[in-house]
Amino acid sequence: MPKRPPSPGRARAVRQSARVTVASASGFYWALYGLDRPVVAVYALFAPIALGVLSPLPGGGRTRARTVLSVLPVALALTALGTALAVTTASAVAGMLVIGFTVCFAAAYGPAAAGTVPGLLLFYVLACFPPYEPDTLPQRLSGLLVGVALLVLCELLLLPAPAVQPYRARIAAALDLAAASALGAAQGHRHGPEEARRLREEGLSLRLSRAPPASRPTGAGRTDRGLAQAGAATRRVLDQLARTAERPDSAPVGDPPSEALLRGVAAGCAATAGALRGARAVPGPEALEEMVADFVAVRGRPPGTGGGADTKASRRLLERRSDLLVTAASALTVQAAVAVAVGGRRDSAGLPPEQFWYAQPSTARLLTLRLTGNLTLRSVLFQNAVRTALGLGAARLVAGVLDLSHGFWVLLAVLTLGRTTAGATWSTVRSAAVGTLVGALAAGVLIFEAGGTVDVYAVMLVPAMFVAFSVGPIAGPAWAQGLFTLVVAAAFSQLAPADWRLAETRLLDVLAGCVIGLVCGVLAWPAGARGEVRRSVAELLRAVAPLVQGTVLATVGAPGASGAAGDPGPRGDTAEEAMRLTRHRLRIAEGAYAQYRTEGGIDSVDGGPDWHLALNCASHAVVGSHWLPRQVYGPAPPAAVRWARESVGQLATAMDRAAAFPPGGVDARPVPLPSEIVSAAPAPVLPALVDIDSWLQTLAAELTAVGGSVPSGPAPVRDRGTEPAAAREGPAGTGR
Repeated sequence: MPKRPPSPGRARAVRQSARVTVASASGFYWALYGLDRPVVAVYALFAPIALGVLSPLPGGGRTRARTVLSVLPVALALTALGTALAVTTASAVAGMLVIGFTVCFAAAYGPAAAGTVPGLLLFYVLACFPPYEPDTLPQRLSGLLVGVALLVLCELLLLPAPAVQPYRARIAAALDLAAASALGAAQGHRHGPEEARRLREEGLSLRLSRAPPASRPTGAGRTDRGLAQAGAATRRVLDQLARTAERPDSAPVGDPPSEALLRGVAAGCAATAGALRGARAVPGPEALEEMVADFVAVRGRPPGTGGGADTKASRRLLERRSDLLVTAASALTVQAAVAVAVGGRRDSAGLPPEQFWYAQPSTARLLTLRLTGNLTLRSVLFQNAVRTALGLGAARLVAGVLDLSHGFWVLLAVLTLGRTTAGATWSTVRSAAVGTLVGALAAGVLIFEAGGTVDVYAVMLVPAMFVAFSVGPIAGPAWAQGLFTLVVAAAFSQLAPADWRLAETRLLDVLAGCVIGLVCGVLAWPAGARGEVRRSVAELLRAVAPLVQGTVLATVGAPGASGAAGDPGPRGDTAEEAMRLTRHRLRIAEGAYAQYRTEGGIDSVDGGPDWHLALNCASHAVVGSHWLPRQVYGPAPPAAVRWARESVGQLATAMDRAAAFPPGGVDARPVPLPSEIVSAAPAPVLPALVDIDSWLQTLAAELTAVGGSVPSGPAPVRDRGTEPAAAREGPAGTGR
């Protein structure tokens, strides 16, 4: 029977362990035995461990090497600052609180910054624990430089990690499939369920949770924001094409405007895919935008003024054209977002400017907005930074007050064992305590048997590091702490004479760190993102309700609306405030949901709310509010205005009720568009009414499904499955 190949995760851990072991051991042995500089040796040993093991850096070998070099100045500054602030316990604790919060909060910038946080904190921790020795700063910085240089060389030359497929390549592959499907539909090919399944599967591959952390466009700059928005809009294109393929009457046979627009969508998707691969210049959305404008001008004909079958046939035609317009609008969004992300465009190319608000601000301004947007107690990034800073500050206070000889291990335990929930922290520290106890016993036996023979420790260090860094990341905290105890025993026994009490000190210090981490986990937001995701989604739904209501009333030109139908400019201060608030609440909710998934949370547990679908519902509301009021339809008749008021009012009320998450959810059922209004509506107005009805029924179906409810009767579901666009200020380094 053939042997099963090792898992990719295990193989990656072994390769990374080899790189870190070679870098750490080389610098340590060279500094200790070649230069007789113990301080240099310590920093040369821990620098690769900090940035190679504690820091889960994303990407291939070249990307990781660039990340390490980019944070080197910060590591040097933190080492110098920690050395200076170690003068007193008070200054060291104050520095730990400020630096711990600042470094952790910098994770908002993206996955690369988030990955370096533990390693950067280790440099300050290593430098600030007693004793206070400012004269050793040059040696500390030298050791750090040596360790980082060796790690960079190993990342580039020794079993380098393979490059990660960029997210733009995923978008390009999805756009190729969308182009082929749209072109086939334009040619009259009738696709079936198999084609719809392929389209949806390709759309799922664009979810950020499906992409490696290194390729997730969650940074604060224009490129990441644009790619994230392009990915979300591409998925909407695929989902809409999939729904079109499932309908038996979807082929636009005998409908020249629809055929022309489908060909335009196919050409635009193909051109954008080529631009993402670098094979051609980045196209602007102007050509497709012009085709959409031409389609909008004729899509209401024939108006369906007759009765009976004629009215039904006209309505079905308008519904198909409305779906096609949604597809084309999403394709337009893809082209505009790619033009900003890849082509460097600084405007929205005639599309709604608030949809591409990130195109004009400078990079520094975008980074500032990312940070200030998370400076709230409702942000899980803010909560994590506060929790970590308090834990490290308390650990440094204990180490200073009790004058622990190896207080660094207390802080290291807090840094590596802390989790975002009290339950996860307890599970981790319990395993770590057992592992440390076993490791301490093994280290004590090793020290007792070896006595003062340094050669034994020198021989043991390399295999101990390799095994610890290979097994620890895979087997869990018990193995990681137990094996790392052997590593530090073998290393520190070479720096100074040691007896079995070194193992005892290691055990007590780690236990002290476990207790501190557990206390902080209990006192500071012990539920993690579980409670925060519920609160943030509730606030999001309450913000969406007035946005949807104002959008519908503005589209039909209802008196008292925040703008007039067809007005391409701002829709008034009220509408702008509703959009700003919704976008802000969506950003916070997406961040909470991203951490909730990392904590093991799942959707719809025992009939509970489906958080991901709630985010989808809000995302659809934002997209619809951009597009619905932007066409000139003419004044709606009074009967249509009354219907719009009643229908959107019922949906807004249901959203407010859904924000309380009652058992079983809510049954949201806006009033369907009556046939008599369809028959009597003027031709320019009828497409707008169909669009509104489709949008409201879609939002209602999703809102009903959020709470696990089943609608009491049939309701059209015309736009399901779109992922929230992270480009609207999405979470940092997190994936859904």
